[in-house]
Amino acid sequence: MSTLVRVDTRLRRIPLTRPWGPDVTEIHVVAVDVHDSDGGVGHGFSWTPSIGARAVQAMLDDHLAPAALGRPADPAIWPGLWEHVHEAGGGGVTTIALAGIDLALWDLRARRAGVGIPELLGRRHDRQPAYGSGVNLHYPLDDLVAQVRRWVDAGFSAVKIKVGKPDPLEDLDRLQAVRAVLGDRGLMIDANQRWDVDRAATALELFAPVDPLWIEEPLRADDLAAHRELRQRTGVPIALGENVHTLHRFRDFLDAGVVDVVQPNVVRVGGITPFLTIADLARERGVELAPHLLPELSAQLAFALPERTWVEDVEEAGFGDLGVLVAPSGVVVEDGWASGGPALGLGLQFTEGDPS
Repeated sequence: MSTLVRVDTRLRRIPLTRPWGPDVTEIHVVAVDVHDSDGGVGHGFSWTPSIGARAVQAMLDDHLAPAALGRPADPAIWPGLWEHVHEAGGGGVTTIALAGIDLALWDLRARRAGVGIPELLGRRHDRQPAYGSGVNLHYPLDDLVAQVRRWVDAGFSAVKIKVGKPDPLEDLDRLQAVRAVLGDRGLMIDANQRWDVDRAATALELFAPVDPLWIEEPLRADDLAAHRELRQRTGVPIALGENVHTLHRFRDFLDAGVVDVVQPNVVRVGGITPFLTIADLARERGVELAPHLLPELSAQLAFALPERTWVEDVEEAGFGDLGVLVAPSGVVVEDGWASGGPALGLGLQFTEGDPS
């Protein structure tokens, strides 16, 4: 088997068409290229919306890349690399950085095989359902309702909006306005860790009339004890996972019986290799899986999973929408469904400069 002979990284700052808040006007990608001893090149990336991009790149350049050189050019090296950087933390910067190499190695493996990632993994679906998702807590009500109407007009059967205003009655007004537009379509809500247990329980009781499909991240994602308490105080399904970084921590939440929808972010958990293991665990426990963000990547994995799997599509936030890909990924979200996929590899190679 060929070995790794070089790992290159490049930091990209990508302006958002629709800012995710007054202080989040751009996201960050560390493009990662791996080179093997047979002359092959694989393209991957690490991603962090607003915090830590330079730290991720430093973890790659100073620690992961040197440790990867000379190892087999294959995703099977993931456990050894994770053990190498584990002293700096089991997850977070370490796993986000490791994802860049893992994705590049999967891209390289698919390129060797002459197929796209869904076919390499074993495609089971031509399409998976997508839901419209917005980072929209800062939107005035009229703008929020207009966004939801766009999603309905685009054929989405479910949408997700942010909650967590200082006054939960304002959240309720916004939710009722959204429900009026949606009719009987699905409505997910996301608090982005803004509440404590009492505020969460009170708000969810107040929101009962709008019948949310799930409440996402109602509490700090690493506070397992608080999730146990909230489970006793609400019947609303609980979704979490975008800020859970390891298989072990996902298992903790599943063992505690406090999560109904598992939402691993492919990059934050360390790449495709650990994502597939987490998906297996969720399936074993009978819990729904709904990958977090990155639809051009998450959809490819969803096509290879046995179950029906939601794909999250944030308005005008895909890499293709933002104009930073060398070529289209091949993943298409249309009429409320994700379909397609790359003809070769991962299909996510980033341009050199800033988009015009």
